[in-house]
Amino acid sequence: MHEIKLSTQRKTQLVDITDKVREALNGDDGAALLVYVPHTTAAVTINEKIDPELVKDLEGAFERVVGNDWGWTHDDKDGPNGPSHGRASVVGPQVLVPLRGGKLGLGTYQGIFFCEFDGPRQRSVFVSVLQ
Repeated sequence: MHEIKLSTQRKTQLVDITDKVREALNGDDGAALLVYVPHTTAAVTINEKIDPELVKDLEGAFERVVGNDWGWTHDDKDGPNGPSHGRASVVGPQVLVPLRGGKLGLGTYQGIFFCEFDGPRQRSVFVSVLQ
């Protein structure tokens, strides 16, 4: 297992980690690659990496899909973050990417994004090759 460490700068932020995941793969061959986020207020997804405006749109969409104004009762030591848990649950903590000849089996426009919902924070992403 390889660990990617990253820092986020905003409450809600999508970070393209495709190149870091590719580096973590290091040419290893297997059937698939598991990319997993060990945090309850963050997630990982695959989406278009070509247009940075789409990333901004998605950040705003996640904030609307799970609203801050829903009367959340969960309170964390850093303040109310119930919506962050909800957004992370909607997206999910892992993606599975098939491998082809030791390379990520992503489509032309696809990228792997770390989704921060409770930033800014120091975060980790785990990457494992599955045989």
